[in-house]
Amino acid sequence: MTKRLTILDIAKLSGVGKSTVSRVLNQDPNVNPQTRDRVEAVIREHGFEPSKSARAMRTNSARLVGIIVSRLDSASENRAVRGMLEVLYARGYDAMLMESEFDPQKVDEHLALLARRGVDGVILFAFSALDLEQLRPWQNKLVLMARDWPQMASVCYDDQGAIGRILQQLYADGSRHIDFIGVDPSDATTGALRLQAYQQFCAQQQLPCRYLTGSLDVQSGYDLTAKLLTPITDAVVCATDTLALGAAKYLQEQQRQDVKLTGVGNNPLLHFLFPQVQSIDPGYKQAGRLAAEQLLLQLEQDAEPCAQIAPSHS
Repeated sequence: MTKRLTILDIAKLSGVGKSTVSRVLNQDPNVNPQTRDRVEAVIREHGFEPSKSARAMRTNSARLVGIIVSRLDSASENRAVRGMLEVLYARGYDAMLMESEFDPQKVDEHLALLARRGVDGVILFAFSALDLEQLRPWQNKLVLMARDWPQMASVCYDDQGAIGRILQQLYADGSRHIDFIGVDPSDATTGALRLQAYQQFCAQQQLPCRYLTGSLDVQSGYDLTAKLLTPITDAVVCATDTLALGAAKYLQEQQRQDVKLTGVGNNPLLHFLFPQVQSIDPGYKQAGRLAAEQLLLQLEQDAEPCAQIAPSHS
């Protein structure tokens, strides 16, 4: 049976002290880059994984982060979580995933459980009904997703930028009768911000502003498109790819190949079923990475909470 290597073994193979290996494993920024490269090369070569229990005792850290999503079936939140996990796993942290279902009471219950588990910090997908005050005890070890609140670290998607880029491209391609299918504006980001971006663009370009909003599901996209579409509509912008799936189905049934359709989310399913539909990524995965990186800065370097926006891209 192969002997499991210890930190002391890695130190001997690297030609450094045991404390230096520990500093490399704990991402100490003061380690000499050449020394870090040498130690990491030995770690990779031998597939070394430090004991989590021993590491926790050394650092007084559980190396565990709670992630509270609003919906487990949300494609956008899942992409953001994948970005978080890439960062967390690379830094030796594990994650505990929970679902709020947009319920503030569930958030309270989840935070209480995470506190009992001794997690180092939390990344929380925020929503309109959430009360900022219930998060105050976590202020320095929490990052909010998709909401920007004072005195709290946050990472938001590029909601307005994504819609703006879509509209600019449609306008450049000659579209002048652009309708918008959105989410109820009570949703501050996907609903209100994306609708505002559409309204502002129409005002700037002196275009007719025609839109409807509803729930965030495929059927809503289908029904709203049926109500809004006119014979002169030459493009439809959907606030999400979920809505675009429903809109694409209706346009297909009506044989309206003359209408350009766009969504937000860069969902692989939409591309597979309707390859002609354009979609833009508002920075879901990048936002997840930024959130995890910000949380670790707060936990490991006492960094101040800050607000960030993930850039959108095609």
